[in-house]
Amino acid sequence: MAIVIWLIVGLALWHLTIFVPDHFWGGIVGALLGAVGGALVSGAIVQLLLGRGLNDVDMLTFAAAIPGFLLGAWFVYWIGERNEDPDFQLQD
Repeated sequence: MAIVIWLIVGLALWHLTIFVPDHFWGGIVGALLGAVGGALVSGAIVQLLLGRGLNDVDMLTFAAAIPGFLLGAWFVYWIGERNEDPDFQLQD
């Protein structure tokens, strides 16, 4: 059940990426993968550090996915920003 919570939290918070300029590596799909992947990883780390099973859920299970979402989304955004060509200009 904890995995479902982390997945849904990452997916729900991913919707907030529409307020950020689209510089994500892989576009909006890259943002989705970074957000959900980060939420799953941080949730699992916290769950393991607390010594709890996947069926032991509470509000901390929800909150543990938020830092991972932020780090995952930021990482994908950082890669996308770094890979952009600064000399690219649109043709008139």
